Amino acid sequence: MAGMTELDIAEVAHRAGVPASTLRFYEEKGLISSTGRRGLRRQYDPGVLERLALIALGRTAGFSLDEIAHMFAPDGRPRIDRRMLEAKADELDRRIRELGVLRDSLRHAAACPAPSHLECPTFRRLLDAAASGAVAPPRKRAPKPP
Repeated sequence: MAGMTELDIAEVAHRAGVPASTLRFYEEKGLISSTGRRGLRRQYDPGVLERLALIALGRTAGFSLDEIAHMFAPDGRPRIDRRMLEAKADELDRRIRELGVLRDSLRHAAACPAPSHLECPTFRRLLDAAASGAVAPPRKRAPKPP
């Protein structure tokens, strides 16, 4: 990206695939910063696109915006804690296992020949697991920015 001029907010939004309102929200949260304005339009260094890609990757992995903010040094360069990545990978492994059990149980319940799902031992085990918290609902994510 060396040699590129600053990018207008509309160009950054287009290239990053996010609305301009998300860019403004990220700026309010301190995740990105504009370099100034040309008229009323914010301008960004082209490096913001890589930063936005890292933010998108973090969000996809399930990190909160606050967690993602800690993945950047004050100068804006990434400083990703490898232990935090490992912990998130472990969390994803647990969730994948839980979802696999849930998927298999639902497939069984859909094809179960029992007259009622409540008479199916496999479905009853799924209910018991849900009641005990062993099958937890997905963690609530922070709402997406406007």
